[in-house]
Amino acid sequence: MKIGYARVSTEDQQLTFQLQALKEAGCKKIYQEKVSGDHGERKELGKMLENLRENDGIIVWRLDRLARSTQKLLEIADKIHQAGAHFRSISEPWADTISSAGRMVMTVFAGIAEFEKELIIERTSRGRHSAKERGVKFGRLSKLNPEQKNLASRLFSEGKSIKQIAKTLNVHSSTLYRNLEIQS
Repeated sequence: MKIGYARVSTEDQQLTFQLQALKEAGCKKIYQEKVSGDHGERKELGKMLENLRENDGIIVWRLDRLARSTQKLLEIADKIHQAGAHFRSISEPWADTISSAGRMVMTVFAGIAEFEKELIIERTSRGRHSAKERGVKFGRLSKLNPEQKNLASRLFSEGKSIKQIAKTLNVHSSTLYRNLEIQS
């Protein structure tokens, strides 16, 4: 069965054009929703993927209606493939996984996405390492400045309790344990 999927990002936008194109493409059932492809939960897309049967064909007007990133597109394409179905885009004729050329293009996309992911990881790692060498500290900022740490240390050595010091500095006792390296 040919199944359509139509999506617009906001309530103000209309699905009319997509619905017409999907009906002309022979879709017997069309899942439709008005939700952002980046941030919203796409319930209709989930229903469509759950109800796929072998040899079903998913048709979209454009690929960005199905997914907003190559990574997400590949994830969805894999779910479609796992169900024994295929998909195609009306506006991008090269995106048709029923043909060997379309499957090849998806394989190339997968390779590019994997390469891009590895480059990002490599650049991020290199940047983090370089920043550490320059003395940049990562993580949450300390609630105590150096003077407060010295005061807390002095008060602790004078016999004040962690609870008293925490109240004095207006911090939680766990902050003092973390900053003073005291065993609780």
